Amino acid sequence: MVRQKHLTIPAMVGFITFMNIYPPLATDMYLPALPELGKYFGAAEFLVGLTLTIFFLMFAVSMVIFGPLSDKYGRKPILIFGSVIFTIASIACATASNIYILLVGRFFEGVGSGAIITVATTIIKDSFRGKLMTNILVITQALGVIGPMAAPLIGGFLLRFTDWRGAFYVLTLIGTINLILAFLYTETLPPEKRYKGNVFDSILLLKQVAQQKVFMTILIMFALLSLPFMAYLSVSSFVYIDNFGLTAQEYSYFFAANAAAGVMGPVLYLKLKNWMSNERLMQFLFLIAVASGTLVTLPGHISAWAFLLSFLPFTVIGTVARPFAMEILLNKAKENIGTASSMINFVPNIFGSIGMALGTLPWGDFVTGLGVIILVATFLSIIMFRKVGEL
Repeated sequence: MVRQKHLTIPAMVGFITFMNIYPPLATDMYLPALPELGKYFGAAEFLVGLTLTIFFLMFAVSMVIFGPLSDKYGRKPILIFGSVIFTIASIACATASNIYILLVGRFFEGVGSGAIITVATTIIKDSFRGKLMTNILVITQALGVIGPMAAPLIGGFLLRFTDWRGAFYVLTLIGTINLILAFLYTETLPPEKRYKGNVFDSILLLKQVAQQKVFMTILIMFALLSLPFMAYLSVSSFVYIDNFGLTAQEYSYFFAANAAAGVMGPVLYLKLKNWMSNERLMQFLFLIAVASGTLVTLPGHISAWAFLLSFLPFTVIGTVARPFAMEILLNKAKENIGTASSMINFVPNIFGSIGMALGTLPWGDFVTGLGVIILVATFLSIIMFRKVGEL
């Protein structure tokens, strides 16, 4: 591990975790305000949902661009750039006078977040090896659940004192803190290990990663399992507030309860991997996903509690799958880790963007739509698993 001048190992773990909670903080914090935001701007549900979709789309595209660039120029310049862009974009969102300015702000928030999360993943591979890397992955993923658990509670609390703009002022503060930490971070990719080609060739490294058939099949398999959760993000406030009549504050409690269950996932992964093969563990995840999708489709309509308990198992296996996928894929990446990391993060977020768009389609009933999305995505993931054969 490159010696850090200003950050101890626990501080580095905290910093990596902080960067990993950017996406949930940048989305979940203003979820309770989505219905209010739509009314404020007089915008349709689909256009309001687009503020989520465009963030995740640019989040994914940004990772593809900045992963290779971090292999060429180092991690620190990319991290500083991403933090600056995110902070400025958050200010633009907080002061937006119409939905279209907000969409532009969300566009650049996605760009900044993508640069930050790519560096966060590569720092783990740069700095840790073997079982220590596995433990760091589990720790950061477990602590990362704090973001989606706390964000809607913070958002609901803010709505008691301010409107939807308050969430973006908080994100501005978070971006500023990350920028300060970025300056304290010591570069973990020494010059002799950086990619020596030109900028264009560094981007083309993505092609080399994409041509690794087994790597990409495994990546798509796990990405399909992330798609339904993003659909849930895009419709949860409409389901709980509009369908079941909860207040924004009550919705934040239900959302946080679901996120809190996700804390069990990384810990459960450590337990399961000790007595299950990778293949058996994957089959177990598929079984729970199918059961959860079926429950959402059928009794999930009854009440807010029924919907919560039906979707909750899918949340847990999703947080099991996250460190599971990361460990398998990082171990398969032998060089140009920034490029591989960008692909590892890019594909799930592209699928997540698709999930958000699918979730807000005019299903007539968002609950049924979500159940169908879970079942179809799981079925397609099983097909990918059968193609891989062995993990």
